[in-house]
Amino acid sequence: ALRWDVDAWAGTDRLRAVLRAEGSRTGGDTEENSLELLGWRPLSAWWNGVAGVRHDNAEGPARTYGALGLEGTLPGQFHLEATAYAGERGQTGLAAKLDFDVLLTNRLILTPRLEAEAWGRDDEATGIGNGFSELKAGLRLRYELRRELAPYAGIEWEGLFGDTADLARAEGGEVRDTRVVAGLRIWF
Repeated sequence: ALRWDVDAWAGTDRLRAVLRAEGSRTGGDTEENSLELLGWRPLSAWWNGVAGVRHDNAEGPARTYGALGLEGTLPGQFHLEATAYAGERGQTGLAAKLDFDVLLTNRLILTPRLEAEAWGRDDEATGIGNGFSELKAGLRLRYELRRELAPYAGIEWEGLFGDTADLARAEGGEVRDTRVVAGLRIWF
């Protein structure tokens, strides 16, 4: 299996263009592929606003959504990304990501992560069900060779819930998955 999670930006501290890409391939099939192109602007010292477009094209027909969100730092240094989506045929959704870096040493860092999605109505063609649909939780341990280069290893759990789980079961798919992950975190 191959998984990617890309956050890239170009611009200044006052205005940026942000690219978020996330997806996975297993056995030659693309199971998930989401691309977001967003404008980013600071709202306060700790919070930023984002707005733009999201395009999904994996299983089933491609879907495009308008996106509006908030990202920033909660008390205790928790990093939050929350984005609302509105798309074709009145489909609405909400996605949230939360993570926190625990410094074990100056170079060894443990990062608990939590991601959740909820959708406003069923979209059987793409396997999305109404309500709370997906939860991902994981731990990643990285070693920063330099701040810009850090290999990591960890474990992730993913579960589908509600109508989304029912749709996956009807197609013969799994609704729970635990996997070991390894990769490289880079920035420049």
